[in-house]
Amino acid sequence: MEIYDKVRIMREVNQWSQEDMAEKMGMSVTGYAKIERGQSNIHYDKLVQLAKIFNISLSDLISVDEKKPTWYFRENNTQNIQANYYATDEAILLELEKTKLVLDNAQDLIKIKDELISQKENEIKALKEIINLLKEKNI
Repeated sequence: MEIYDKVRIMREVNQWSQEDMAEKMGMSVTGYAKIERGQSNIHYDKLVQLAKIFNISLSDLISVDEKKPTWYFRENNTQNIQANYYATDEAILLELEKTKLVLDNAQDLIKIKDELISQKENEIKALKEIINLLKEKNI
């Protein structure tokens, strides 16, 4: 895996935009995007800065051992740890992509269920208001 691939992956793992990264590095979005596309040479000082931003060692950032799988861990605000695995083996990458699609589908289903629950709660609230109005008229 090339350094620019690792930089893009680490940015995505941290759920940062290219704009966020450009700001953190004190450079233009275009300049940062060129780093991620491999269209710009990354000087040592930028490598050090990237490693600090991602909270990884410089050697982890610049190692290009194709046989060694890469794991990136990120702790979010709810104390959950998110792990991302990256490797060059095609079968593993396909399996990872399949798993991501399943996860996306599950998240979509959860969102739909949440919307249905919200809709039902609104219906219950409206029915309770109708019941209260009917009770007031009968009094």
